[in-house]
Amino acid sequence: MCGICGFTGELEHRDDVLQRMTQVITHRGPDSDGFYTDDYISMGFRRLSIIDLESGDQPIENESGNLVITFNGEIYNYKELRTELEQKGHHFKTTSDTEVLVHAFDEWQEDMLERLRGMFAFAIYNKDTKALFMARDFFGIKPLHYTMIGDSFVYASEIKSILEHPDFVKEFNDKALDAYLSFQYCPQPMTFFKNVYCLLPGHYLWFRDGEIETQRYFEAKFRPDNEMTEDEAVDKIAEVFENSVNAHKIADVEVGCFLSSGVDSSLVSTYFEGQKTFTVGFDFGEKYNEITWAQSLSEKIGVEHHHKLISSEEFWAAVPKVQYHMDQPLADPSCIALYFVAKLASEYVKVVLSGEGADELFGGYTIYNDPRVFKWYQKIVPYFLRRGICAIAKKLPDIKGRDYLIRATHPLEKRFIGNAYMYDLKQKKQLLKNPSIATEPSKLCRRLYTRARRYDDVTKMQYLDINMWMVGDILLKADRMSMANSLELRVPFLDKEVFKVASTIPTDLRVNKENTKYAMRKAAARRLPEEVAEKEKLGFPVPTRVWLRDEHYYEVVKDKFTSPTAQKFFNTDILIRFLDEHYEEKEDNSRKIWTIYVFLVWYELYFGAVEPDEISSHSHQIAPPEEAAEAQSSDEADLPETPTDRAPQESPFEDDEEEAAPVDEPAEEPADQIRDEVSSEGTKVFSPVKDEDIPQIKMLPDEEDPENAEEPIIYEEIFSSSKLMHELHPETAADDQDDPESSFDADDSADFFDKLKQELEDSMP
Repeated sequence: MCGICGFTGELEHRDDVLQRMTQVITHRGPDSDGFYTDDYISMGFRRLSIIDLESGDQPIENESGNLVITFNGEIYNYKELRTELEQKGHHFKTTSDTEVLVHAFDEWQEDMLERLRGMFAFAIYNKDTKALFMARDFFGIKPLHYTMIGDSFVYASEIKSILEHPDFVKEFNDKALDAYLSFQYCPQPMTFFKNVYCLLPGHYLWFRDGEIETQRYFEAKFRPDNEMTEDEAVDKIAEVFENSVNAHKIADVEVGCFLSSGVDSSLVSTYFEGQKTFTVGFDFGEKYNEITWAQSLSEKIGVEHHHKLISSEEFWAAVPKVQYHMDQPLADPSCIALYFVAKLASEYVKVVLSGEGADELFGGYTIYNDPRVFKWYQKIVPYFLRRGICAIAKKLPDIKGRDYLIRATHPLEKRFIGNAYMYDLKQKKQLLKNPSIATEPSKLCRRLYTRARRYDDVTKMQYLDINMWMVGDILLKADRMSMANSLELRVPFLDKEVFKVASTIPTDLRVNKENTKYAMRKAAARRLPEEVAEKEKLGFPVPTRVWLRDEHYYEVVKDKFTSPTAQKFFNTDILIRFLDEHYEEKEDNSRKIWTIYVFLVWYELYFGAVEPDEISSHSHQIAPPEEAAEAQSSDEADLPETPTDRAPQESPFEDDEEEAAPVDEPAEEPADQIRDEVSSEGTKVFSPVKDEDIPQIKMLPDEEDPENAEEPIIYEEIFSSSKLMHELHPETAADDQDDPESSFDADDSADFFDKLKQELEDSMP
């Protein structure tokens, strides 16, 4: 594993600049460095030696010397590719996978990418044409960032390297803050730094003649084979995954494995007999400590197990260091646990395998049950009526079925923005000092829902998570936390051959009444004890909610929430109310609190603590929370508190009832406008939307065959319109114009729910 960076153009003391850019990512490759410069480009490299320890230093050139490459990642089929290239007349000086890449590009240009099996981010420079070619792997396992500074193109594995360029002007991107507050991460390609972008997964980039062009070369498309039997699915998964693990174990150094109590890493670990596994936990009982599980499994499968118990003091002390290595704020507390398990593993090995990606590919998250669970309720009860029921449910105490009625209100495209959902539009407008930056979270998902329009709801959720949650959270923390400890992390589930199989598994063999990740668990049961293979999905449990009810950590967070930095961005009275309600055990606000706390820690690291006099000069017009809520237009109805595998939390905001949905059809959105919306987050992104995608908005019925569906356009607020319901139920049209709360009396809610329950039961087949 390595780190790469570079820039084009003339620059005073550019060798020193390149040295600084390279040194700041030394943790990605402490073994050696390397440089290439000519009168046009400067390329830097840091190496963590894994393959061809003696002669694999970079940059590497092809035999004619006109191409030079720096590469971060591993190519698992490089030996097969080398043989093919040698047969075509190419000559090699090393035995590294890096040299295979530069020859492959020489031979096939962009078409080389479809031949690769691995994780990668690389830059190839053509000395003759002065063109720079860059590519990122299929799923976004390895990172790659870029920006333009005047006429110069600058790139790096980590943003902190770009910040070392003396002409880069560091500016905070408040659009990223808006998105972060909803998603708990910054959705790519944008970043928290203005004009710095991520190259998207499955994309390549050309920089030539002063212009940037990016193009998609891979998309994770699902093509379920509904004729596939359970036995066939299990056989295919078992075979391809064993092949993938064996490919991912190729190295000239020892390879270890992360191990938790879950089925994903547990399955990976069964291929490591006689080798080492690593686990961390917290001293808060079994709920927050998987060490005992891991030890027991390690004994059964015959591996050498190492573990660490993380103290509260260690965890909190590591927050700034972790956020520094992340480059951007990430409100997933498990990234800190991942930092510690990577640190532990780095004391013994240079490479580890882990279980990331299994949930997204095979349907492992508990929330993927929602479409099945909500199906009959949403089919029987019209949307306008569901909204009214939701309004009543929000006023009820936390009784059984209450959260179901809230979460089942909206169609998938409106309620699901990924595996984490922190703040909705109305909450952001109340919380932010500058409410004008707040946007509807679902709008960032619209393009992806359009591309997934032919899929069933479970597959749509997987597709969205593969392209957003997995890239912005799961893989980001995996790369940064392992690299912070100079450790290479490999993910055998995120292999293109594994995905070829996963994409064909029927939906009911991914998620059904028995379990999530159903077929994959059956394959795992061939190598694991049944209780491990069938274990409920938990994620990596971190006791943040417990810590935030401890007086010491309450004061730590309160100090941040009352700081000038907090006052610059947020209405701090709301932050303190969050904190107090959680501390007094009135509400579980832990995730929302942690999201803000992490951002404040990160901001002070990268932009410095705000001084009190900076707040008074803050130029934004501040609207009181109530005014901000009233100013919200009718097409920005708030989303329900939903997702994730954790229980939904009730909002601590005032005046948080749902607004009435608009009844007018949304206006068509021209194709060029849609492209502008996409390209505004990057530079000349040509791939996402095609003209044929844009004839007419149309909702795909659940029972329609996705392969034969009529083409709709980009998802708009179509589900906020009740036109279809008016056609089916004309007698309800007038009611839909009213505030949904006005149609019901909360005092009669118990009787109402009894009648609703009976109606649903009578309607069940």
